[in-house]
Amino acid sequence: MTGERKMPPAPEAEVQLPETTKVAAISSESGRISRPMEPPDRSFDRLRADLCQFALRLVCIATSTTTVALMVTAKDSTTVTIYGFEFPVQSKWSFSDAFEYLVGVSGAVAAYSLLQLLVTVSMLARRSPVLSSRSQAWLIFAVDLALAYALMSAGSAAAGISNLNRTGIQHTALPNFCKPLQRFCNHVAISIAFTFFTCCLLTTSAIQYVIWLSKN
Repeated sequence: MTGERKMPPAPEAEVQLPETTKVAAISSESGRISRPMEPPDRSFDRLRADLCQFALRLVCIATSTTTVALMVTAKDSTTVTIYGFEFPVQSKWSFSDAFEYLVGVSGAVAAYSLLQLLVTVSMLARRSPVLSSRSQAWLIFAVDLALAYALMSAGSAAAGISNLNRTGIQHTALPNFCKPLQRFCNHVAISIAFTFFTCCLLTTSAIQYVIWLSKN
């Protein structure tokens, strides 16, 4: 019909895509999908946590190694007088099961801390997160806490023996052995102090993993 008027074609609708979708769409053309970049604040927090773990592991190695070194060099010999008689006395760390237990636990902590330090350095060198999954965080948290309890147990047992050597036994002729064996007792006391300090470091590390688990 001559009287009909043709309607103009409807304009095509344009859809505005978000920037992240555009990046994914463009990258998908080359066969791969790009992920959005991590926010700078979150990346900085992760790096700070990783460096904190590095420092904790490094200090743990130093303190636990010092504990072992002081304990295994704790030995001395002298003479004591009981009822007017002189008796030779020799003291050594291996004479006590509590001291041997402390050396064993501290050695295990040093080896574990060294392993975790190497893993942390490797991840930092590759610019990858030290913690990649929740299961890994739970495992390290459990090991840190177990070793912290073991150190507390070993330190408490060693402190009881050391206190007995320092005070002697009341109502008996046994004297204060730390007066003639001062070098031995000093080594043991400092070693026990480092043991409890290492326990605090492992507890701090475990708390840091709890914070990470609560945020992820």
